[in-house]
Amino acid sequence: MALGKKGSRRIVVDGVTYRWRHRRRPTYSQALCWSPCTYAAERAEQHGAILVVTTDRPHTGNWLSRQAAPVRPADVANHIRIALVRGWRPTHPGSPFELDLSAGFISSP
Repeated sequence: MALGKKGSRRIVVDGVTYRWRHRRRPTYSQALCWSPCTYAAERAEQHGAILVVTTDRPHTGNWLSRQAAPVRPADVANHIRIALVRGWRPTHPGSPFELDLSAGFISSP
């Protein structure tokens, strides 16, 4: 499965081009700060396993006005490097690789 091109952004990490996409609107669970912000990334030229990153921060569009930092390209580059070290193979087809960095996320009651 590939990411849709609409709404995705290009990023070059260590000479390799990737695309990443973050939901503009939060899911219901993210809007209520029950679950953290997530985004997906993939290799731009060769489609393979998608990387799904679960961050440790709330979505910026949450309904509770909880302070949230946006996902920056520097964060995405760092997360891609971490996923590659942990075994993500972006050129090989397969199930999405989940990188869970949500330790420390405090959900709202």
